[in-house]
Amino acid sequence: MTVGVNASEHIAAAAVEGDKIDGTIYRFPERGEEADSLGAMHADEIAEQIQQQIGAASQRRPVDAVGVAFPGIIRAGVIEECPNLPQMKGQDLGRTLASSLVRTGVDAQVHILNDADAMAAGIAAERGHLDKLVRVWFLGSGIGYGRYPQSGYAGEGGHTIVTLDPKENLCRCGGIGHLEGIMGHRAMRLRFLDIEPEEVFERAKTGDARCAAFVELWHRALGAATATAIHMEGPGKFYVSGPNARFVQTALLQTYLKEMVKMSPLQGSAVEVVHTTDEIAIVGAVISALRTTGAEIAS
Repeated sequence: MTVGVNASEHIAAAAVEGDKIDGTIYRFPERGEEADSLGAMHADEIAEQIQQQIGAASQRRPVDAVGVAFPGIIRAGVIEECPNLPQMKGQDLGRTLASSLVRTGVDAQVHILNDADAMAAGIAAERGHLDKLVRVWFLGSGIGYGRYPQSGYAGEGGHTIVTLDPKENLCRCGGIGHLEGIMGHRAMRLRFLDIEPEEVFERAKTGDARCAAFVELWHRALGAATATAIHMEGPGKFYVSGPNARFVQTALLQTYLKEMVKMSPLQGSAVEVVHTTDEIAIVGAVISALRTTGAEIAS
């Protein structure tokens, strides 16, 4: 049996058989409570809650592998950087979880990966594309960039440079010109202190010049980051998901991509807005864990 965990703004865990959820999804906190509750928790508390949800999902059954989707730059189970949960920086989450699980009778391989990479793997499984390159933009409090299969390097695509304007400094990490500094929910709230991001996009539709200019910048930024990915790895399908994917105007984004990608071998990429859930990230985390440990994925 395998267990997958999505631990970004909250924690969700479930047993997975093949590429499907097997049983109940266990969540912390419960639905209806504050979604971004992990930000106020100590690192040890976060690890303990992940372990508890894994234990609940396993139902005391033997577990072969555990996949955990987590935000940040992750290498060999270590959270090297995590702007959205800074208390986790430097934590060896893989080793911590493996040790705590052993104490509860669960002796399993533990694989920690970036949450957007897990989402990409989950979409690949859902679409039957486990043999293809799948790339995902996740638009939330921050901006995640996921890739399946995993590339083997640790990075943060949401911090792609999309402008040289020194005034664009709203990224949570403090960097200048980052995609997240324009598109991230937190960054948008800092830019428009008087109105919420939802209102910005609504006012743009009614002709508000300031809001309309920002909506254009927002789409150009995503177009620039996507074009950069295309120039680095070639054309293909890009999925856009997350709470703020609802703001994406696909036709406008495709127009900007055509302006930015001119070499004919690199043209032809498509962008699709998709709804993603805990289930998709949980399955993606397990698929990545099994491929990392060399186990087979049941069909």
